[in-house]
Amino acid sequence: MNKDKRREIFARLKAENPNPTTELEYGSAFELLIAVILSAQSTDVGVNKATRKLYPVANTPEAIYTLGVEGLKEYIKTIGLYNAKAENVIKACKILIDQHNSQVPETREALEALPGVGRKTANVVLNTAFRQPTMAVDTHIFRVSNRTGIAPGKNVLEVEKKLLKHVPKDYLMDAHHWLILHGRYICTARKPKCAACVIEDLCEFKQKVID
Repeated sequence: MNKDKRREIFARLKAENPNPTTELEYGSAFELLIAVILSAQSTDVGVNKATRKLYPVANTPEAIYTLGVEGLKEYIKTIGLYNAKAENVIKACKILIDQHNSQVPETREALEALPGVGRKTANVVLNTAFRQPTMAVDTHIFRVSNRTGIAPGKNVLEVEKKLLKHVPKDYLMDAHHWLILHGRYICTARKPKCAACVIEDLCEFKQKVID
């Protein structure tokens, strides 16, 4: 895929959705961080249902830490892997309080040092909360990047590096959101909706589903 085709792809995605953002509900960088930790192997819809109950009660590191692991579990028990996530969130809150003045750090290294935060989670927070041009490659972005030919790679890190290299700079800030939404609703895993796709004619996927 050449740079002109990539530019046209992102121009169309932007025209369709000029101001994309995460579907996780949050009102602060801390709320976003916790929501992203909870979203691992879970849906944004499920996480939002839990945080709508949690955040009115506790939405700061101190308040959630005060709940304790067992108290937090009561709010997030509808989410997959909630036991491990509760422990990670409480530990992360303690580190934020002790080492970061209860503020979410703005560097990848500091974020990845928090329990429950890997590279993808850190990239989401850096991009969405702090508007850094990062690329959080999840299953949707990995699929879209490989299927379309935008940034093919054998693993998520390879795809991430290729996206950072090949996405036109003026589209890079929001590319993460465009690609994830495209993968979630159009370029779906089992049966992509090629007939409804705004970039179908630019996509290099050989097994398109046009019906």
